[in-house]
Amino acid sequence: MSAAVAELLDLLRARGETVATAESLTAGLLAATLTEEPGASAVVRGGLIVYATDLKSELAGVDEELLVTGGAVQPEVAAQLAVGARDRCGASWGIGLTGVAGPDPQDGVEPGTVHLGFAGPDGPAVRTVHTVRLGGDRSTIRAAAVRVALEHLTALVR
Repeated sequence: MSAAVAELLDLLRARGETVATAESLTAGLLAATLTEEPGASAVVRGGLIVYATDLKSELAGVDEELLVTGGAVQPEVAAQLAVGARDRCGASWGIGLTGVAGPDPQDGVEPGTVHLGFAGPDGPAVRTVHTVRLGGDRSTIRAAAVRVALEHLTALVR
C-alpha cells in the first residue's frame, strides 16, 4: 500500500494541500497508514479517533440528533466526520470513516458496511460519500476500508 500512499501524498504536496481524518471503525488505522510514508508530516495534519458515538459529536461536530435518530453508521455521519476532520484539524481535505467491522451487526447494519466521507478544500458544500460493502473478518474489513479511502481520495485530488 505504500506506493498508493506515496502517490496520494505527492499529489497533495504538489497542490499545497493537506489532509486530516476522523475515524470510527478504523480507529486511527488510516492516519497511521498515511504517516508510515517519509515526508508525511508536510501533508498530514492529524486525525480524530471517534470510536465512541458521543465523540463523533463532541470531537468531530457530527449533529447529535442525526446520531440519535439514525445511529452512527450512515452516509451523512461519514460526510459530517469528513467536514469535522477538515475544519477542526485545519486541513484542505477531510476523510470520515464509519461502518461495521463485525462480527455482529450494529443498529441493524450488517458487518462490512462502510461509509467513507470526503470534504474538499472548497467549503462544507463540497463533499462526497462513498458506501462500500466489504467482506472478511474485522481486520480485513478495516484494512480494506483504509485502502478504499486512499483510492477515493486520490481520485478526488487528481
